[in-house]
Amino acid sequence: MTVSRRNLFAYAFAGIAAFGLASGSASAKVEGDTIILGSAISLTGKYATNGIHAQNGYEFAVKKINDAGGVTVNGKSYKLKVTYYDDESTPARGAQLAERLINQDGVKYMLGPYSSGLTKAIAPVTEKYEIPMVEAEGASRSLFTQGYKYLFAVLSTSEQYLASSIELAAEVAKNQGKDPSEVKIAMAFENDPFSLDVRAGVVDDAKRFGMQIVIDDKLPRDLSDMTATLTKVKALKPDLLVVSGHSKGAATAGRQIQELKIETPMIAMTHCEAADVVGKYGAGATEGLLCPTQWAETLSYSDPLMGTAAEYDAEFKAAYPEYKTVPYQTAQATAAVMVWADAFERAQSFDPKDLRDALAATDMKTFYGGIKFSEAGNNIAKPMVLRQIQDGEYNVVAPSKWASSELRYPRQPQY
Repeated sequence: MTVSRRNLFAYAFAGIAAFGLASGSASAKVEGDTIILGSAISLTGKYATNGIHAQNGYEFAVKKINDAGGVTVNGKSYKLKVTYYDDESTPARGAQLAERLINQDGVKYMLGPYSSGLTKAIAPVTEKYEIPMVEAEGASRSLFTQGYKYLFAVLSTSEQYLASSIELAAEVAKNQGKDPSEVKIAMAFENDPFSLDVRAGVVDDAKRFGMQIVIDDKLPRDLSDMTATLTKVKALKPDLLVVSGHSKGAATAGRQIQELKIETPMIAMTHCEAADVVGKYGAGATEGLLCPTQWAETLSYSDPLMGTAAEYDAEFKAAYPEYKTVPYQTAQATAAVMVWADAFERAQSFDPKDLRDALAATDMKTFYGGIKFSEAGNNIAKPMVLRQIQDGEYNVVAPSKWASSELRYPRQPQY
């Protein structure tokens, strides 16, 4: 999949073109029959691939909601629209643009940026101004230990991402008549809030089973080379390799695992779909890779607007034909807009504090899964699942409750 950048400049400064720079508006951001949401999002820089995935998910939801009649507040129908600015994948820029959206554009309702790092930069700004933010792309568990009252996240937290691969490795060991404590693990993680939280989940679960961590590396800052780690992997022959470095890290791992012909029997990495590792490196080279996901089209989730997970998948691909696989980043972005629409209709108000209370009381069933927020603001109604690349397809293999296919072990790539 080569994701089109057609929206890159069209939306990056949509707020300037469409809405001007309304200075210091004290009223809720509603213009005529349109409710304006705001988002600083990564359209350039190292997170641009996923930033565009998220933006496409936002836009798909906005169109679906508007085509269905919009949202009704006090007997009047309103359409949704999003003002975007490009945060350039830089936390300081993201915080600056959040201030701009709130203080200059008068936005009172925020959608999140991409990544935990950017969300960490923006959350103090929205909290300071008591502006609710529904975010879909910041999974770091540390976001939900700060006491924020205006931050709500639709996704599962990051320590859950690769923990399922540890459970699966333990299950495989037991099936082979081995003790899980014999399993050797190699780890390579980006030095950012999300990936370090993913690492913490892996370490906790590895300790629970008594597994041996034989490699514990950090990926280089630019995420462009992990040959040092992979050379050690070839020498030490671990049973499981886990990698987390967003889309760029996944793309680098996919390429260099192929180049170095890594034969580790189980490899799990975040962001496989978003990085389109199958499209880049082929079904043979990526065969057997395990990919944690917040959502999959085979899951039995549904709602009246989007239909089933499978129907969402098909309709999104029809709207954006450049996608061969819909990444979960896109699906959860769509869900975030749906949460806002639901909150407006339940609050019957444009007041940010009323909407904050409505968001806190959210309890929804959607094509993306259940959405219910803890007091800390994280979603407690939806699990992570693990997909395996099998003949070029992403098939859910764990937990067994949600599995659409059996695990193929050991992986048998064709380099």
